Amino acid sequence: MSLYFALKIIHILSGAVLFGTGAGIAFFMLRAHATRDARTVAEVGRIVVLADFVFTATAVVVQPISGLGLIHLEGWSLTSSWLLAAYGLYVFVGLCWLPVVWIQYRMMKLAQRASGQGAALPPAYHRLFRWWFALGWPAFAGVLAIYWLMVAKPTF
Repeated sequence: MSLYFALKIIHILSGAVLFGTGAGIAFFMLRAHATRDARTVAEVGRIVVLADFVFTATAVVVQPISGLGLIHLEGWSLTSSWLLAAYGLYVFVGLCWLPVVWIQYRMMKLAQRASGQGAALPPAYHRLFRWWFALGWPAFAGVLAIYWLMVAKPTF
């Protein structure tokens, strides 16, 4: 197996992990939230926070490393228009994701506290959920746009 092929597989798989974990986390958090049950939200939140750190954070590191390797091996210019657009979107997605990680953790903690007290989810949880939801959409769209750029490699 060539180095290029190995890097390409790693890059594709880590991109799939980013997309898949993000979509999975969104689905499970939305479903837990829909129950309005603090215990369910706390348990799902615990798993989601762990998944983000284990899978998403790892893929976030692997993506630029494998991408730079592919750029070098293919001889592409680091300043190609499609790559510059991808870099910008990657940073944009990261700027959405970083607060989401903190928000998910806070939501989980608030749900754990409410569950332990036998209380409903507090207003602070619902405010955080709205931010989590609002930041998720542009991040999701950004990842889709990066996929398009990687496949199409357009010139601007």
